[in-house]
Amino acid sequence: MAPVVTFCWMIARREAAEPTLLSGGNPQIPKGDGDRPVQAYIAAMPGWKRAVGRGLDACVERGAPDARKAVRWNSPFYGIEGRGWFLSFHCFAKYVKVTFLNGAALRPVPPVASKHEHVRYFHIHEHDELEEDLLVRWIEQAATLPGEDLF
Repeated sequence: MAPVVTFCWMIARREAAEPTLLSGGNPQIPKGDGDRPVQAYIAAMPGWKRAVGRGLDACVERGAPDARKAVRWNSPFYGIEGRGWFLSFHCFAKYVKVTFLNGAALRPVPPVASKHEHVRYFHIHEHDELEEDLLVRWIEQAATLPGEDLF
């Protein structure tokens, strides 16, 4: 009986531990589907990036209320059932990178190019104001476009 109690205590202790931050301060969050792993990722974002994560998630809920959520490759993903994934974000040391997987089709086009023809990025730095109206317009557009079937 004691090994089971010890094992359960070890699992509870491991679950209560803070997530590991990878290079650039990106949280290491287990792969999962739904809002819960995305919220765990956001809660683990370091410092000012946490508010950015909350803001991005709120913008998705405004612009694409039917979006499904998941965490893959230590990044939150947002998509529309049957159309694929349209957005993700990831923490780097000095900014949060927002990825529009079909961003070249958005108007205005997000400012940062990718080596992938259709992908565009938007970087949010510590002292940038989150341009919520612009992000919501991009999200509304992206949610209607074909996304990527990544997983």
